[in-house]
Amino acid sequence: MRHVIALDVGGTGMKAALVGADGTLLHEARRPTGRARGADAVVESILDFAAALRAHGIAHYGEPATAAGVAVPGIVDAARGIAVYAANLGWSDVPLRDLLSARLEGIPVALGHDVRTGGLAEGRIGAGKGADRFLFVPLGTGIAGAIGIGGAIEPGAHGSAGEIGHIVVRPGGPPCGCGQRGCLERLASASAVSEAWAEASGDPEADAADCAKAVESGDPRAQEVWRNAVDALADGLLTALTLLDPQTLIIGGGLAEAGETLFTPLRAAVAARVVQFQTLPEIVPAALGDTAGCLGAGLLAWDLVNKQESTTHTTHTTPTNTTPTNTTTTHPTEVPT
Repeated sequence: MRHVIALDVGGTGMKAALVGADGTLLHEARRPTGRARGADAVVESILDFAAALRAHGIAHYGEPATAAGVAVPGIVDAARGIAVYAANLGWSDVPLRDLLSARLEGIPVALGHDVRTGGLAEGRIGAGKGADRFLFVPLGTGIAGAIGIGGAIEPGAHGSAGEIGHIVVRPGGPPCGCGQRGCLERLASASAVSEAWAEASGDPEADAADCAKAVESGDPRAQEVWRNAVDALADGLLTALTLLDPQTLIIGGGLAEAGETLFTPLRAAVAARVVQFQTLPEIVPAALGDTAGCLGAGLLAWDLVNKQESTTHTTHTTPTNTTPTNTTTTHPTEVPT
């Protein structure tokens, strides 16, 4: 049975699947990333996991994977297949596409940024299905974004489009690792809410989920922490919708697990900020949860297969009723991933 390998690499764990041509998840598996052992060990863990998935495909479906897609965090040069930098994995300039292709007996490999890859899945088969333009914003340890346009994700000229977490919403606010102060992710990410609630509650172990529960129970301290985060998030989203004019804003990540405790005040806060020339987009929760990155990696792999097969077919098809005066030999070209 024809299938591809899909692999989503996170800071602590990896999620993987074998995905059929119709999108069916034929096999799913998880492994730790092993980042405590260093960057080289992380890369080797990825390669070993991919090789194990290939072996599983041969054993259970009668043939090796046709292609592979892998989503990784940090800065990614998808066109060259290089994992440029990831602070939480400790690597820099890793030629991951070539390394994976070599370990997988030469099959084509697509490399993508984790959030943009997750956004691709949400846009095609998740909460953004049917929306020609959307913005996917996961609220986790940090905040990033994926800009969906016409069924594809816009990477930007230098691969950094959608970094909404580094919009400054509170000038002079708390310092951010990027070097600025008052960045959105320092005020409205799950980790920022956890930090604020731990301080307000006096419990160093308290986190964002605890804060949401306290909000629901009517704790005024939690309500203030939550309101500050929602206001900051609404300011950041207003900037995004002003620039992008999306049909849909898809909110995911750990903070979105609070459900209407987040979405009811967030929708109201964004609506209160929209002015006459702006159109309020639909604000919805992500549909795919923590499987979005893996599903998106599978989509990247099948996109790559389809492009290469289309290129090969076009190259080897001679137009009818045409007699070329100069005969040249052409070969299928590699399609950038």
